[in-house]
Amino acid sequence: MPAGHDGVTPVPAIVFAHGYRGSAQGVMRNGSLRRMVSDLGAALIAVKSEGDDWVIPNAPRHMDSDGAEEFAYFDAVLADATRRFNIDETRIMATGFSAGAMMVWNLACARSDRFAVFVPISGTFWLEPPQSCVGPVADILHIHGDNDSTVPLKGRRIQQTKQGEVRQSLDMYAAYGNFGMPVTTSRNGLICQERRNQEGDILDFCLFEGGHSFRAEHLRFAWQHFKDAGRF
Repeated sequence: MPAGHDGVTPVPAIVFAHGYRGSAQGVMRNGSLRRMVSDLGAALIAVKSEGDDWVIPNAPRHMDSDGAEEFAYFDAVLADATRRFNIDETRIMATGFSAGAMMVWNLACARSDRFAVFVPISGTFWLEPPQSCVGPVADILHIHGDNDSTVPLKGRRIQQTKQGEVRQSLDMYAAYGNFGMPVTTSRNGLICQERRNQEGDILDFCLFEGGHSFRAEHLRFAWQHFKDAGRF
């Protein structure tokens, strides 16, 4: 919970999914991330895959999975956290880095009604995006390094599968949500392509100069971006 919380006032939350071979403990040991989330007045919820990686469709060793067990896990985490803590269920961000971002894209497609916004950082669907999604259209801001060699924008082969292409995921979701043509902007050192639909839903894609790295300030930017849009 954020520092100084009175134990009564409902607060928003950030659910953070770790990368490959990461851990919830590792997320919580990130002091700059914890301070930043606390400064936002939000709770930080760190989730943990059962093994080294998230069980999501087309991922290595999980080619036959439909992701159902992970979706059930996130449902259970949200139910538990909101039962035990004063968290506003209408103001929860799903975010993650690398493999965690791949999990976030799958959540955006299968659990759009459980989170207010989705911020995948440096990761997307494995192999290719699904043909379509379920549930209401979500607000998504994808952040990626323009020189990422670990999870390249065009993906790369790993074992019997392949990391997906970011552009394909964005195009699929743009079609799903009837988003308009992107408008290029420059924000906080990020070059962004922003799309809106007639309902005002958000589908943004922002690039930073660099490789495969997580920076707390990018998450702060995403939070403020959605706050300015009235999501928090």
